[in-house]
Amino acid sequence: MSAPWISLSDEVRDALEAGRPVVALESSLIAQGLPAPHNLETARAAEAAVRDQGAIPATSAFVNGRAIVGADAATLERLADPAERPLKAGSRDIGPVIASRALASTTVSAALRVAHVAGIRMMATGGIGGVHRDAARTFDISADIDELAATPVVVVCSGAKAILDLPATMELLESRRVPVVGLGTDELPAFYSRSSGLRLAHVADGPAAAAGIVAAHMAVPGAGGMLLVNPPPEAVAIPAEDVADWIAEAMAAADAEGVRGPAVTPFLLRHVAEASAGRALRANIGLIVDNARAAAEVAVSMRGVS
Repeated sequence: MSAPWISLSDEVRDALEAGRPVVALESSLIAQGLPAPHNLETARAAEAAVRDQGAIPATSAFVNGRAIVGADAATLERLADPAERPLKAGSRDIGPVIASRALASTTVSAALRVAHVAGIRMMATGGIGGVHRDAARTFDISADIDELAATPVVVVCSGAKAILDLPATMELLESRRVPVVGLGTDELPAFYSRSSGLRLAHVADGPAAAAGIVAAHMAVPGAGGMLLVNPPPEAVAIPAEDVADWIAEAMAAADAEGVRGPAVTPFLLRHVAEASAGRALRANIGLIVDNARAAAEVAVSMRGVS
């Protein structure tokens, strides 16, 4: 399945036509998520991790009125350049961004939609959006959850971003019928941390087991997406109690400065990165690359599943 507003790179098109594994990657980590030069370096490292496992990376972005799947080096460099002022596009923004012909990165929700239309079933990111901690007052809930519920693409991530209300996010994922499966863990990772205290109902003990679960889920009529959650590597993971202190400080700063809406998540993540003296940034980079590797392993294993 494809659409006239989507352009596949030759490499991605050839891989899909040949039935080879492809892993979709979002690009907001380049344009808005990580500071330079780490943003471009991490994007390239994630693509390399996918290739190392025998799959093809497909980073998406919006350029000149089209969704590019398999963005080239020049596009990645434009997204990383603040002078280009790239927009941040969620799935709700796809039509307006295409019509305006703006340069825009893809968030998880937009990358999910684009991947599905392109015919890609596997995606990797750092962490999804979810229910914000003051959502009862602000109604601030990421579109990632509804997009996952509606779009049959598997996302490998380290859970939801730690700045969110993780118990509420898990409850909403359950309400929206999105399975959450641990990759070698029976506990939801807390993004920077390997432990959240939230137990998972389903566990896959390796890529082959995960591929079997994915195949069974996707065979159910009307199935939407699925989360495969992968703890951050032990070498970069941070104890949950340290992260909790930094998040409390970041939220107080956001309140004091009147930060609202889409600006909240990048503000909080930047504040945590600064407060952690670089530990959070190292963890973020490490888990992004490791999730790309894990997604590629599952995508390769899918070839052996009927």
